[in-house]
Amino acid sequence: MKYIVLLFICFLPASQAYATSKIQVLNHYADLAQAMYQDSLTTAEALQQSLQILTQQPTATHLKAARQAWKTARIPYQQTEVYRFGNAIVDDWEGKVNAWPLDEGLIDYVAPSYGSKSEDNPLYTTNIIANKQIKLSGETINTSEITKQLLSNTLHEIDGIEANVATGYHAIEFLLWGQDLNGTNAGSGNRSASDFDIYNCSWGNCKRRSQYLLTAGKLLLDDLRWMVSQWDTNGAARTALLKGQNTGIRSIFIGMGSLSYGELAGERIKLGILLHDPEEEHDCFSDNTHYSHYYNILGIQNVYTGTYKTINGEILSGPSIASLVADKNKTADQQLRNSIAASLAAAQVIVDSAEKKRRCL
Repeated sequence: MKYIVLLFICFLPASQAYATSKIQVLNHYADLAQAMYQDSLTTAEALQQSLQILTQQPTATHLKAARQAWKTARIPYQQTEVYRFGNAIVDDWEGKVNAWPLDEGLIDYVAPSYGSKSEDNPLYTTNIIANKQIKLSGETINTSEITKQLLSNTLHEIDGIEANVATGYHAIEFLLWGQDLNGTNAGSGNRSASDFDIYNCSWGNCKRRSQYLLTAGKLLLDDLRWMVSQWDTNGAARTALLKGQNTGIRSIFIGMGSLSYGELAGERIKLGILLHDPEEEHDCFSDNTHYSHYYNILGIQNVYTGTYKTINGEILSGPSIASLVADKNKTADQQLRNSIAASLAAAQVIVDSAEKKRRCL
């Protein structure tokens, strides 16, 4: 992916020679965004349906189905992350749906090995699900009703601590799988379906745990619906993108470069390897990180080539950044294509290896 970072500045034309092409590229880029977020919404709707079934009929089969629905929902969403960094509206919003890592003790019970306190987070083991009120800095917070407002406006990143994640994909992931106690070894959390069974409740508070799970799912739907609307014809994200052609094109490159290098290669891959810390695993509860990384790279390829395969199998294709680069330098375009393809192939090797280990567990 290094070519995206090293070369993108070189291919931003200063003149208006390709003005029409730029407008077409920007509009198609926005169309792809809307399609990806719509697919994210559609799969999140299916996830919510599976959560409802699980909480109504908490069996191992329904828990497995809900987990699979969560993994399916990650496929289109992870491809949208290339729209971060270059689009302020997306970056300001993203923390509601994909904040990570999280101190899961804020939400639910945890193993003794998790510890009982943290110097950085006074709410480290607060366990919202088990407590109908909590105290912070001498103030009492009423948590008796688990509502969207409580999770989103009160608890999410409460006390200004980013690890206090109360909403989004990873809060739902934790509630479906439970803690990952495998350290740096392969393996996911192992929560039982009885954690949601009010008649045969393991660990207590099954009704509140179900309420939390369903409320977090509803919030995810609200947030995704909002983002889909931002890419409509008159949506704020599309409007901001089209304000200036050169600025808009630059934003696309910034999104690709920042995701590929600083975020994915740095924060999500290199840092975890250097620290040898399972907390740096992006989808740690589900052991799905390899797929999340793969679909991040696929998202970069989507944007560069102007192509996206929807969840229904439809291929969306149109004017792309690649065509602008090729207009300036065909060799550079081919280098970028080759670099992205090589990264995607390497990610596929990681996926295959991880899935092979999973089958052997």
